[in-house]
This record gives sequence, structure tokens and C-alpha cells, in this order.
Amino acid sequence: MTRKDEKPILEGIASGDSTVLKAFYQRNLGGIQHHVLQNSGHTEDAEDVFQDALVFLYQKLQEDSFEIQCSIHTYFYAICKNIWRNRLRKKYRIVSREALLETEDVLTPTVLESLQEQERKQLFQAYFFKLTIKCREILALVFEGKSMREISKITRFSEGYARKKKFDCKKKLLEMLESSPSYQELKNASSK
Repeated sequence: MTRKDEKPILEGIASGDSTVLKAFYQRNLGGIQHHVLQNSGHTEDAEDVFQDALVFLYQKLQEDSFEIQCSIHTYFYAICKNIWRNRLRKKYRIVSREALLETEDVLTPTVLESLQEQERKQLFQAYFFKLTIKCREILALVFEGKSMREISKITRFSEGYARKKKFDCKKKLLEMLESSPSYQELKNASSK
């Protein structure tokens, strides 16, 4: 498959096309599962890594300057491998003394805050994409600063129902976030 042939895949992922996403999932999940299972993980871990990598890829595709020099599948596999490696490091606290000494000077409070902010964004987006399409649509409109009247016109819901739906979607998103172990880690890290 040439990169020209992959353009519909990239466009489908960027637009959230369910057919493209399903085909991409079916083509790539097996390789990701194999890698994670061979490296101290479980099937659920592989699915989480896949989801996080898909969110990352989606973010990259929103950037105008995004370019890759290999196939999308190779690029995605590399993202997944890096995410899994980082999780293993966190899980087992594999940090060599030399690496710690090398990074001490680099990890200023500003850099640490930036890393934590990036982790918060990734966590938020991972759970945001687990919401229903309607919830994502409503919350995206809220984030754009649209009024409830504008949202009701766009979604074709009554204003009262749109307001209730917004409340329910935000509540669901917060519940998922707060139940995440990653959320608790970030919360504890930012309070230190």
C-alpha cells in the first residue's frame, strides 16, 4: 500500500469515520496485542494502548504540519510501542540512576508541569472518545463556546433537552475520569 493509498485512512481517522476506524482497528489491533502480551501486558492493556495511540494519532492529524515518512500502520505501531514502554516504566519504576541524574537538570518545574498538562490532556481525550457520538458533539460545541440556543439548533434538540444532555455527558465524562487510576496519579502529583 502506497502512502497515496493511505490518504483515505488518514482522512477517515481525522474525521472519525466509523467504517475507517473499524477497519483500522481490525488491521492493527492484533499486532499491538502481540507486542503488549509479549512484554508483560494483558489484552485489556493492549486495548487501552490502542485507544491512547489512536487519540494521539487523531491529535497529530489535526496539525497542518503533520507528515510521516513511513506507512500509517508502521507509524501507529511505533506510537503503541512507545506508549507501552512508558507505561511499563511507570508501572515498574524502571529508572536507572544515570537516567535520573541526566534528567534532574532538564526537568525544571515548568517542564514537569508541561508534562503533567500533556498527560491530563491525553487522559481527557481518551475518555472523551469513549463517550457516545452525540455526547462528543454536544461537549465539543460547549467547548467552542456555543450557547445552549445554538447547540439546540445544531443538534435539533429542544433547548431544555440539550441542557440536560450536556449535564449528563459532562457527568459521565467526569465519572470516567475520576475512576481512572491515571487521574488519581495526576491529581496526587499536582498536589505535591
